[in-house]
Amino acid sequence: MNIILLGPPGAGKGTQARRLEKERGMIQLSTGDMLREARNSGSEMGVKVARIMDAGELVTDEIVIGLIEEKLQERPGGGFIFDGFPRTLAQADALGDLLARHGQALDAVIELRVDDDELVRRISGRYTCGECGEVYHDDTRPTKVEGKCDKCGSTNLKRRADDNPEALKTRLMEYYKKTSPLIGYYYAKGLLYPVNGLAPIDTVAQEIALVLDGRPGS
Repeated sequence: MNIILLGPPGAGKGTQARRLEKERGMIQLSTGDMLREARNSGSEMGVKVARIMDAGELVTDEIVIGLIEEKLQERPGGGFIFDGFPRTLAQADALGDLLARHGQALDAVIELRVDDDELVRRISGRYTCGECGEVYHDDTRPTKVEGKCDKCGSTNLKRRADDNPEALKTRLMEYYKKTSPLIGYYYAKGLLYPVNGLAPIDTVAQEIALVLDGRPGS
């Protein structure tokens, strides 16, 4: 089973992806993680990625598709969670073509719907563990011990520089301009399943499980 987690910054895509990895053995394909992994791999593709990133240039869709194809070849049975890709209609077409070439397809696109005002509150209080990636929040999910990750014990807790109301408005505008058209695209294909991203984390996970088990809305 291959799925896309779709939603604006702070919608909870990363949190739900980690749960799916743990509970269903799926693999999260995050564009940022793949680029960092490729850069450190020393492979031919990795050298190309490093050269582009070091020059401050944007990595092309062709390269990202190439990285995804490598993952598909490593795990031909599927079971991927696409997070951060596709972002545009052109990327959606390219991903569909790539999956078809490998005898795979998308099974569902989970749209995590959230309110913009809630996003501001959610993101402004968000921080993560720099070692294991666990996500916390000042109000809704603080660490049990201040300054220490519950999961791995690291004290390397970080806040993104752009996790603030001003920067968020810019990121949201970018999302609405480029990525929101994917909602209509996947709705027309019968693959879109909206989920209330403002619900508690466990409730969101249960709603996603209903979709993946073929019982949405039951």
